[in-house]
Amino acid sequence: MEELSSGSSDYAASTWIAWFLSTKGNEYFCEIDEDYILDRFNLTGLNTEVQHYTYALDLITDALDENVNELHREQIETQARILYGLIHARFIVTTHGLAKMLEKFKRADFGRCPRVLCYQQPLLPVGLSEFPFQSPVRLYCPRCEDLYRPKSSRHGALDGAFFGSSFPHMLLMVYPHMIPTKVTVLPPPISIAQKQYGGVSADILHQRAAALERRGECLASAGEETDQSGNVNDRSLDVSAPVDFVYERVVPRIFGYPVHETSQLMAWQDRQQKKQTATITNFRQQKLHSGDA
Repeated sequence: MEELSSGSSDYAASTWIAWFLSTKGNEYFCEIDEDYILDRFNLTGLNTEVQHYTYALDLITDALDENVNELHREQIETQARILYGLIHARFIVTTHGLAKMLEKFKRADFGRCPRVLCYQQPLLPVGLSEFPFQSPVRLYCPRCEDLYRPKSSRHGALDGAFFGSSFPHMLLMVYPHMIPTKVTVLPPPISIAQKQYGGVSADILHQRAAALERRGECLASAGEETDQSGNVNDRSLDVSAPVDFVYERVVPRIFGYPVHETSQLMAWQDRQQKKQTATITNFRQQKLHSGDA
């Protein structure tokens, strides 16, 4: 029994897909299910995109003839990499593919956002074109919704078509709890009366400490952020406990003074945000009072 299990593991490690995934620079790829590759319907149209299509598919599925000459095998190897990448782009938008990529996203296998105010938000690979040889892979940040280049030159050389332009948005649509919150919710500020008479209550200090602790835990990992963001959103719906919504962003300044046009736009945005917050709060209070009546 031990010989059988060890032989099976050796065989699994010697497959072309296992070798391909273990190669440096291919960490962004997940393992495609064998049943998906063997279903020719999933490969429709790829024969026109890849040279030596039949040989490349045989190499991926470990069915290539051993008698192929070395020069021809190198050409097939190159095309097999392209074929696997194109199949990969289709597979990762399926149920099984999204589940596998979700685990890599939680582990931050694709890197973290370099933007300071994104607090190490894990990234997702995305292509700017569905066609190969058009543009390399880019990394999408769900928090700031911007694109970044991979840090590693190996990853930066990957074709964006191997991931497609729909993948990150499809993953966040299927798993909406993984969408990071873009707002910091803090308890109301301490009143002057509390500062002058009696000091700060222990309850308020506890609320502030709990809010900051939740925020730190949310930023630690995408997986933990799922539950914590839900707690923050639940608190924001509680009309009995007013809160402040703080949208963190950088204000452009020159020698300490805000840039005129930009500061005007940001001031207008802040006024609109406060108006909308007040409208929503009044609506919730009216609904609460009407329900009590």
